[in-house]
This record gives sequence, structure tokens and C-alpha cells, in this order.
Amino acid sequence: MPEHILAIDQGTTSTRSIVFDAAARPVGSARQELRQIFPRPGWVEHDPNEILSAVVETARQAVRSAGLGWADIAAIGIANQRETTVVWERSTGRPVANAIVWQCRRTAPMCEGLKARGLEPEIRARTGLVIDAYFSATKLRWLLDHAPKGQDRAEAGELCFGTVDSWLLYRLTGGAIHATDATNASRTMLVNLRDLDWDDTLLDLFQVPRRLLPEVKPSAAEFAETSRDVLGGEVLVAGIAGDQHASLYGQACFKSGMAKCTYGTGAFVLANAGSRVPATSGGVLGTLGWQTGGKIVYALEGSIFVTGAAIQWLRDNMLVISSAEETASLAELADTNGGVYFVPALVGLGAPHWDPEARGAIVGLTRGASYAHVVRAALESTAYQVKDVLDAMAVVGRSQGSQQALTLRADGGQTANEFLMQFQADILGRLVEVASVQETTALGAAFLAGRAIGLWKSDTELSKSWSASRVYEPRMSVTERLELHQGWKQALAQARYRGE
Repeated sequence: MPEHILAIDQGTTSTRSIVFDAAARPVGSARQELRQIFPRPGWVEHDPNEILSAVVETARQAVRSAGLGWADIAAIGIANQRETTVVWERSTGRPVANAIVWQCRRTAPMCEGLKARGLEPEIRARTGLVIDAYFSATKLRWLLDHAPKGQDRAEAGELCFGTVDSWLLYRLTGGAIHATDATNASRTMLVNLRDLDWDDTLLDLFQVPRRLLPEVKPSAAEFAETSRDVLGGEVLVAGIAGDQHASLYGQACFKSGMAKCTYGTGAFVLANAGSRVPATSGGVLGTLGWQTGGKIVYALEGSIFVTGAAIQWLRDNMLVISSAEETASLAELADTNGGVYFVPALVGLGAPHWDPEARGAIVGLTRGASYAHVVRAALESTAYQVKDVLDAMAVVGRSQGSQQALTLRADGGQTANEFLMQFQADILGRLVEVASVQETTALGAAFLAGRAIGLWKSDTELSKSWSASRVYEPRMSVTERLELHQGWKQALAQARYRGE
């Protein structure tokens, strides 16, 4: 049997394909940026056909760069940007409109209407999710309302709905299968977290016909073979997971309480919650970790909307810096935060606050403050937000008799910033382990595909392939940690103040 896995990581800003060998080492890769479409303020779209083209092109390039052919690829694993919503024609595969991206806020009024009707407790009990435009259900409802005869065509079985994984699977297999995996399905706000199937009550609420929906399968499963006409080779797609779930799996967080954070444009904290549906409260979400065969692992999640994006904002909008690489040295130059805090609520606040009305704020400025203090505050804001999520998760964990691990596993672009990683360890008071393989999302997709075909036999075997490139130990005193975090909480209160 061939011993290479092709992992496709279709993200929000780019598509990356990586070939891994049987030792889980990357041996070939390719990347392509994805165009962002902003029809109106707060609206974000992607062209589904551009996504498909990027996947096909990078997949072919990655296999070539590894010096391999399609016959050398045992299986394909797909990880994808979650919640982004696509509707297409069943007969032709043509999308009826651009995809509505997870970041898009166009359905926020619809969400407020659902909250006003008192529906959030029931929706949360069924799905583990809060009502927010982040998730797919209201995006789908919007597309059906605005596509010509959208609802009628959906009820007639002429249309297909899917998140990006579903769209890619349908097109890559030449329309042979309309399916999704349980992790992506769990992010739609249409799936019952207990039985991992479409929930009839929620389908009725959003007026979504069941025949529009993909089949829900485990994350590690034999889905279908790709079409030679589309991809250039016939290869089994055997693993699918939403990007953050794939990262949790790629970080080998196989024991209850183990947590990872992916640091990118935003930050996404997921913690293994074991085999029971987590009874969440506050701003922490319950979600599926992954499903491999009959084994189901749940997770706690906190999605932070703006972390690395705050650095991009300082660079592109404020012209304070010329590159992200210079931020660590500037932060060290400031020596302390000088009482300056930056709350990057540039699109509201995500977990654990879920406050769409919050606005960005830089507080504590004095005559002695410099741009270095502002840069330092922007970096520190990432660490504070991650701490807030982990603190909320700890409360949930204690209520269910479980404990968090004493380390946080980290991946993503911001882990290259040594100042940030050290400050993260300091403000958490725990070890931060940066993964050796930074592309843990792609690695997780490869792991799932490899498990499905038996290339790797167990999670224990996968754990042995994980290692850290750098471990940061906390050096800050408890007193200083508490004082700094108290200042952050005060700044946060100002960013959320409504003048009431």
C-alpha cells in the first residue's frame, strides 16, 4: 500500500496542500492565497470556484514537489475553514452565489431576532453553540431567501448545501457524494450534539429541507474517490475535519483536559472534553472534537476573533509598524506595558464574552507612552484573551469533575513571536509548547485519513510522532500576573461600556 497522505488545508486566506510520509513528516507542499470579497461593510465572501481551483492546483503541485505521482498517495485528508456556507446546483455543481464566509456579519440582525424570541437556551442545549452570525444556519437561510426561487428549489431537491469540505468533496469526486464530517456539521447550528445528526426541530425553525443537507459521516471514514477528470488521479478521500478540530487532533490532544491554541488572524482554543457532551455555560462553546469510527470525542472551544489581525491593523491602518516581525523587539524595547492596554474588539468580541457591540480601545495612555507600548499592548492582548478563554474552560471543567492539563500546545503564525509566547506562559502560569510541525491543521487531516485506511493504528502511535520545537516556562510572579490581568479586565470593561 502507498504510504503517503495528501492533506488539503483550505483556509480563510489561503489554500495549502502538504504531502506527509508514514513518519508524519512533510515531504512536499504548495500554497495559494485566496481572494477576499467585501461587497459591503461587515460582509465577507469567497468564490467557491476559486476555492476549488486553488485546491486542485496546490494538490497537484504538492504531489509533484514531493517527487511522487497519484499512485503513491494512499489517501487524502481535508481540513477546511469552518461555518463558511455554500449552496450549489445538484445537477451542474454550479454555486448559486458566492460563499458566505464565517467572518461575515450580514445575518447579525437575524440572530438578534432569534435571541429576542427567547430561542438561545434551546438552541444552545441542542447544539452547544450560542446564537451568532458566526455559524452556518443563518447564512444558509440568507442564501435561500436571496437566491432566485431558493426555497422552492431546495425543497425540490435541486440544490445542495455544504460547508467548504462538502463543496470540495462533491466537486473533487465529480458529484459522486454529498457528505460532510461530524465536526463541520456540528458548527452549522443545525446538528444535535448528542446524536450528531440533523435536528428536526432546528430544521423546522430555519425552514431547511433535509434533502438539501449532506450525509454526516465520521471524521475518519472512507468518503469516496476523487475523479481523474477533476484532480488528475483517483485517490480515496478518507479524512475530513474543520480546521480547528483537525488542529486539535494534529496536536495529539488525545487525553481529556489537553488543550491547544492556534494563533493566527484570530486565536482558537480547543480542549479535549472526553466522551460526554459537555454541559457548557458562560461564553465557552461545546462542540465535537472528532469522530473516528464509533469513538466520539467532544471538546470545549473558545473562538477569539482578533489577535494577529490586531498586528495587521497596526501595520496597514495605523502605519505604526512595517512588519509583524519587528513587534517582538519593539515590545522588549518598551520594557513594561507602561499601563497601556489594547482591547482589539475591532469586530466585536468573541469568546468568552460574545459581545458584538464592543469596540476596540487603547487605554492607559500617558505623556510617557510610545508606539512601542501600543505594539506591546497589542501582543499582550492576544495572551490575555487566551487566558480569559482558558479560565472560562477551567470553570466548566471543574463543574464536570475534570481538570485542565498543565500545558498549552500552540501552533500558528504568531508562535514565531518569542515575546508573545513567553508572555503567554507568564500570564497563564503554565507551560506553552510550540509544535515542531507548525502545519498542525494539515497534519491532523493527514492523521485522520491515515487512521481511516490503517496507515496508523492508534492514537498512541500518533502521539509518539508529536514533539515540541520550543517550550516556554512561566517566569512571572503571581502578584505581577494578577495585577496585569486586573488591568486588562478594567480595559475590557471600558471597551464594552455602553454609557448606560
